[in-house]
Amino acid sequence: MLDLDVFLENRMVQQLGSSPMASLPLVSVVIPAYNVAGYLPAALDSLLAQSLKNFEVLIVDDGSTDDTAAVARSYGERDRRFRLLQKPNGGLSSARNHGMAAAQADYIALLDADDAYHPDKLKSHVQKLNQAPDVAVVYSASKIMRDDGKLTWLPMSGKPLHRDWLFSLLCKNCIGHGSNGVFRRSLLAQVGNFDESLRSCEDIDFWLRIAATEPGQQQWQFFREPRPLAYYRVRPSGLSFNLPQMEATYCRVLETALARSPQRAAPFMDMAFAYMYRYLARLALTARDQPQAEAYLQQAWESDASIFWRDPRSLLTLLAIRLAPISRRLIAGTLGSST
Repeated sequence: MLDLDVFLENRMVQQLGSSPMASLPLVSVVIPAYNVAGYLPAALDSLLAQSLKNFEVLIVDDGSTDDTAAVARSYGERDRRFRLLQKPNGGLSSARNHGMAAAQADYIALLDADDAYHPDKLKSHVQKLNQAPDVAVVYSASKIMRDDGKLTWLPMSGKPLHRDWLFSLLCKNCIGHGSNGVFRRSLLAQVGNFDESLRSCEDIDFWLRIAATEPGQQQWQFFREPRPLAYYRVRPSGLSFNLPQMEATYCRVLETALARSPQRAAPFMDMAFAYMYRYLARLALTARDQPQAEAYLQQAWESDASIFWRDPRSLLTLLAIRLAPISRRLIAGTLGSST
């Protein structure tokens, strides 16, 4: 296996033939940003701290009305790796697609403007992608941050349920959130961009499309780095959900995945819907909608009750809903929100 430092040097020589300052970046970090002036500096500072230095940052101001553009521009004035792109408001998928279209690197990293990276995030993932040509996407375990930036004890391990990545991603988004995946830009020619018609679950849809593709005769693989290299911020504004809309969108994503890969997906669909309803039940609990949480929990049970004894997290969700007053206080205390 090629050492990363040797790879970087060879890549620069191939691309340049002269000055390292003229090289193409190894990875393009795409940051969709809408009215996040207060959070954006932490995300950008985490990139300045990266152990891998050969990257570009594409900050896509999606029609913000606050100082988001000014914050992004100030970083670009100090460091030419940071570029501000501006467009009318079109939503998260639209902003990501806009940034990916401008990307120069072979690898694309996603980072939401209110999240952050561990200093080794890019180096770790670029190294794996370079060493493993059958790996399409690399991600890591994560830590959850409070709104004030303090890390919590809440884990996001990202462990897949099964070695079949399509099965795992049908059942739950093990990548976890929008600031975790680093993937090959060439995949966009195979699977397309993020679906701008989806109001939620657009990342799950994107990963499922990758998991369903086959480069030659070999299925694309995902790779999980067990170290927590991404920091996911839970904001108070993110604790309210349009649950009926999310349910309809999630169902649409699963049904589309089934139509795309009927033979591979059909055996797992009952379990996939059970996990979907378990996820919605957890969101309903967080939003303090106890009746809806119990209704979703019942739907999960009816879809495939086995998830509650096969998967400890599913059992914990069941117990949390049954013991809702206690679990709500625990969540609120951990995240620093009011009960």
